[in-house]
Amino acid sequence: MYPIFRFLKEMAKFRNAPALGLCDTHVSQHRCWPWDLDPWMELNNGRTLTLYDLGRLPMATRIGLTGVLRANGWGITVAGNTTRYRRRIHAFARFEMRSRCIGWDARFFYVEQSMWLGETCANHILIRKAITSAQGIVPPAQVLGALGQPVQSPPLPDWAQAWIAADAQRPWPPER
Repeated sequence: MYPIFRFLKEMAKFRNAPALGLCDTHVSQHRCWPWDLDPWMELNNGRTLTLYDLGRLPMATRIGLTGVLRANGWGITVAGNTTRYRRRIHAFARFEMRSRCIGWDARFFYVEQSMWLGETCANHILIRKAITSAQGIVPPAQVLGALGQPVQSPPLPDWAQAWIAADAQRPWPPER
């Protein structure tokens, strides 16, 4: 089940937070609850992906994207991701989430997120996001214009560019 109450709490918590620049880092604090656990009593890998929403959506509000989406009748969707899991997050553990946009290309925005247990990174994700309309994907240049932001992306890190290139090699649709 989607953590709607946690989502609403995060949105309320950051509703009056200072605005962020497009590539600034949004930092939030969370706890791993028993309903987030897998059979090995650690944060479930699928739940990790869902919890990352709790960082991305308040971040989108703080950079002004949510208002632009509403004003234009646009939506936002995850169009791909790659995740690296390195440390377990156990029941009741507090963790910090860091979320930031690292750049964009002609079709997608790229968001980097991580969960931290103190000074130790537990997991890290690169998410490819698309802004959508009834006509399909809205080019980032159009979105950035609506945000009043420069259209030029900061250089994407080499590791992100390598993932983009590797993912472009995957066949779609996959073989049956």
